[in-house]
Amino acid sequence: MSGAQPAPVQPQAQALQHGIVKQVLSGDTIVIRNKTYPSREKTISLSSITAPKLARRVPSQNIDSEDEPWAWEAREFLRKKLIGQVVSFCVEKTSSPSREYGVVFIKSTENGAMENMTEALVREGLAWVRNENVRSPTPELARLIELQEQAKSAKKGRWSDDNPKDHVRNIKWTVDNMMNFVDKHEHKPVQAVIEHVRDGSTVRAFLLPDFTHITLMMCGIRSPTHKLDSEGKPDTTTKVEWAEEAKYFTETRLLQHDVEIVLESINNNNFVGTVIHPKGSIAEELLKAGYAKCVDWSMTKMKKADSDRLKKAEKLAQEKRLRIWADYTPPAKISDKDFVGTVIEVINGDALVVKKADGTLKKIFLASIRPPRDQAALPPSDDKPSEPRRSKRPLYDVPWMFEAREFLRKKLIGKKVNVTVDYIQPARESLPEKLCCTVTISNVNVAEAILSKGYAWLIHHKQTDDQRASGYDALIAAENKAMKGNKGVHSKKDVPVHRVNDICGDPVKAKNLLPHIKRSDRIEALVEFCANGSRLRLFLPKDSHLIIFLLSGVEVRYNPNDGVNNEEAATNFTKERCLQRDVEIQVEAIDKNGNFTGWLWVDKVNLSVALVEAGLAKIHFTGLNSKYAKELQNAKNIAKANGRWKYVEKEEAPEVIEVEDKAVDRKMEYKEVLVVETTELSFWCQYAAQGQKLNALQAKLSQEMTANPPLAGSYTPKRGDMCAAKYPVDNAWYRAKVERVSGTKVTVLYVDYGNKADILSVECAALPPSFNEKPFANEYKLAFVDLPTDPEDLKMATQQFQQDVQDRVLLLNFEYSDKGFNYVTLYDPDTKEDIGKNLVADGFLMVQKRRERRLEDVMKGYVEAVTAAKSKRMGMWIYGDVTEDDDKEFGMGR
Repeated sequence: MSGAQPAPVQPQAQALQHGIVKQVLSGDTIVIRNKTYPSREKTISLSSITAPKLARRVPSQNIDSEDEPWAWEAREFLRKKLIGQVVSFCVEKTSSPSREYGVVFIKSTENGAMENMTEALVREGLAWVRNENVRSPTPELARLIELQEQAKSAKKGRWSDDNPKDHVRNIKWTVDNMMNFVDKHEHKPVQAVIEHVRDGSTVRAFLLPDFTHITLMMCGIRSPTHKLDSEGKPDTTTKVEWAEEAKYFTETRLLQHDVEIVLESINNNNFVGTVIHPKGSIAEELLKAGYAKCVDWSMTKMKKADSDRLKKAEKLAQEKRLRIWADYTPPAKISDKDFVGTVIEVINGDALVVKKADGTLKKIFLASIRPPRDQAALPPSDDKPSEPRRSKRPLYDVPWMFEAREFLRKKLIGKKVNVTVDYIQPARESLPEKLCCTVTISNVNVAEAILSKGYAWLIHHKQTDDQRASGYDALIAAENKAMKGNKGVHSKKDVPVHRVNDICGDPVKAKNLLPHIKRSDRIEALVEFCANGSRLRLFLPKDSHLIIFLLSGVEVRYNPNDGVNNEEAATNFTKERCLQRDVEIQVEAIDKNGNFTGWLWVDKVNLSVALVEAGLAKIHFTGLNSKYAKELQNAKNIAKANGRWKYVEKEEAPEVIEVEDKAVDRKMEYKEVLVVETTELSFWCQYAAQGQKLNALQAKLSQEMTANPPLAGSYTPKRGDMCAAKYPVDNAWYRAKVERVSGTKVTVLYVDYGNKADILSVECAALPPSFNEKPFANEYKLAFVDLPTDPEDLKMATQQFQQDVQDRVLLLNFEYSDKGFNYVTLYDPDTKEDIGKNLVADGFLMVQKRRERRLEDVMKGYVEAVTAAKSKRMGMWIYGDVTEDDDKEFGMGR
């Protein structure tokens, strides 16, 4: 071309619009925001030119395109000039509602003149002029053609002699081993360009100079965000308060800006890190403006000084009630967020009982892990757990459950650990509140250790779920290690099988085992459960036997004659020293219920001797004749010397049969009772004075069973056992005694209320040791009376007795004992009338023969009552005398 060169095209004031450049999509397309209304945007394609196309990725279609040569340089040329700058532009034509063509101008920093971006691109050889109207070009087009020729002559940009392939990026859209990638960069800043803002705290960026494309979640914070749709894009159809505003806040400060990124960790398929901007920390600014909140689990990856700044910024927004904190109320603080305790029990592969320095017990759970449980050993779904398949002995029957428990037991029992509460999982449905923690011992994360062995699964939290373990990335690495090694639950073969021979409460099996078990002087055992201070359930690993073991030589059960109740203290003593510990036992015999008796050593200490020395057990007469009698006696002397012996010791005396004397009067000592259950002439009652104590115990039991629900199958009811049992009517837990076991059905007596029920064995559970106090319900029989022999009369008498006494507060007086039963009389508290005597007078009951002299007066009154009933033809006497001939001389029944 020849002739005079056209002058640069200058904008026409009347056609100009103004805005701020939000984003440069490519070398010829720009997104401009309205200065007054930022939500209004225009996408402007530069007229008359074409720029090379950038690579695009369509994950949903698994398509990755490649840059055209010089595409990145063209985009970068515009980005560095325009991003965040105020520009002037005029629209020349519109091809569609979303696409407009025009010219963009920016004030030059050199001379203040307006620079035409179209001309600038062509001048640098980063775009080419379209072949439109070249025969009759407009002045603007002629200008562009001339600039293009100059660029060709100067061999600029795409017109240079460079190999085009050298100007095509080798983009790494995915990272294979994300954790290795983080470690490789050693937490050092990496140059980057922010390409997209997904939400206020999540961005996508290219790491330079390798063009690695990553999705980055900002470390330590989380902004409100829309849920992602099936294509991984935010679903904006559902309104999420402050989500759009937080995104805009970040976009205006980071989108297509040069930054540095420090990679800290990973979360699912995203990186977690810090964005370093020349003007400050975007995370801190988001917090100050109330567009984000702190996230503890990722904040642990930061330096303490940085995390403290974030917490300070969040607190400032909370105090000002800014945006997401508009309705903020300070949450209840987690008491003892960090504490040190001693592990006294491993309940499962993720649950521990820890004793704190003040003696209180806390049940805690390892955060973000899920151990093997009572169902198939397959990875459970985080959203929809599979239906559990219950086992009678889950600890031994469920694959890997025993190994997980044993791993923690051997590492932790009796050891001091550091506990940090990560979050509290609220109670839901039938599950109680859970204290989820990170537990460390000697700087080793227990959850990380158990995951690395393959004894648990990691819970893969949703990205929006901030309640997770503080060392979550280390847990991810530990599980990946176990998966690669096909360890534990990740193994498809070599699943452990434990064939356990349960001998608990089986006299036949126990008798057969006794000779074998007595041949060894001492046998290794593992204490699985402590029922009380001297009764334990043991696992014998050598032959895989489960037995009930009773300590020889001592007595720990409560006896009113002792003057002291040490039963609960003895239980705690034995539990703290023995539960889940490796011990040695020496078996001497078995009792009639199939329980083994003998001696037990823990840490080379005889437990029977230790209980006596602590003043928590007295010496049983069998202990005085044993080979350890001297040790027991010495322990007793030590307990006395140290003031720990509280037992009232009485010398044995021969039984004395008292001879009745007329001078001995009948005693009248009324006790106020509530009759709660009746059976013929027997009844169960509670002492009215103990009502509040019973209510407190029942409330405490209900709370305990809700907070620590029993694992189905962990308890096998045996006849005579004290246990916790559900009552079918209200489905609540009560103390009960097992009276009969038939398969899966169990008949229990609710010892505090006197009623019975047939329930399933899974509705029984081991009674916590702290609930072993004396039952509140007492059984008595009505004195001086008998039931009639005729079935109809007997039924009427039973119903009338129940109607007169059931659920009533009455006065009780003890009269005599006979064949192991206590016989009493009941009186109306208002009228002082004898209820039994009234039933006799109404013809419902007969009268016993009692010849004690002290009872002559009361018997005389009962005889008069039955005589009057006969004469009036009351009740059973309506058709005459129903007694046998040999009783007529007494005027009494059988």
